[in-house]
Amino acid sequence: MAWSLGANAEDRKDVDRARDKVKGFEVQVREIKGKTRERMTGVSWRPGCPVDIDNLRLIRTTFWDFEGERETGSIVVNEDESGEIVRVFRSLYRQKFKIRRMQLIDRYNGSDHASMDDDNTSGFNCRFVNGTQTWSQHAYGRAIDINPIENPYVTSSGFVSPPAGQPYADRSRRNKGMIHRGDDAYRAFAQEDWKWGGDWSGAKDYQHFSRNGR
Repeated sequence: MAWSLGANAEDRKDVDRARDKVKGFEVQVREIKGKTRERMTGVSWRPGCPVDIDNLRLIRTTFWDFEGERETGSIVVNEDESGEIVRVFRSLYRQKFKIRRMQLIDRYNGSDHASMDDDNTSGFNCRFVNGTQTWSQHAYGRAIDINPIENPYVTSSGFVSPPAGQPYADRSRRNKGMIHRGDDAYRAFAQEDWKWGGDWSGAKDYQHFSRNGR
């Protein structure tokens, strides 16, 4: 697979490129610079966010899509967590866990709802926890949402987000891309001491993994 780094020379420097022993798995970790920095500024990141953009890292990695094809996706996380997340995606790739798509939240103008509606796997987004003035763990680059439709947010009253995730509120289902306690995806994050929103009491956020469990 050929990696596309763009024509901008600034986008091409400071790239940490690694070819893994897992056949076909490739990953890049790089600073947020050039066109990526321009796209993010004022959208997913802005002055006043709880983490500086220089402390974030762009990860481009291979993954298996829902058709069983190798794809390349991008996600932004905190620099401190980047090594852990590379190991997570290496494990997911090895286990052939299916991911619908993985694009930066900036493609959705920073809208968490639009990203979820598109079943997009995403990481950093400088936003509050819904309905509060408390920073989400996504605002620190320490949370990732995986396949939101197959792994929706579900309250005890039956509210489901995103709406297309309604059929998957039934966790007895075993469709591709779903996450269950103890499965490959769960273990990949648990090995890095990341916690799953499906273990929350009350409302369950089945798509959500975070460093501190919130």
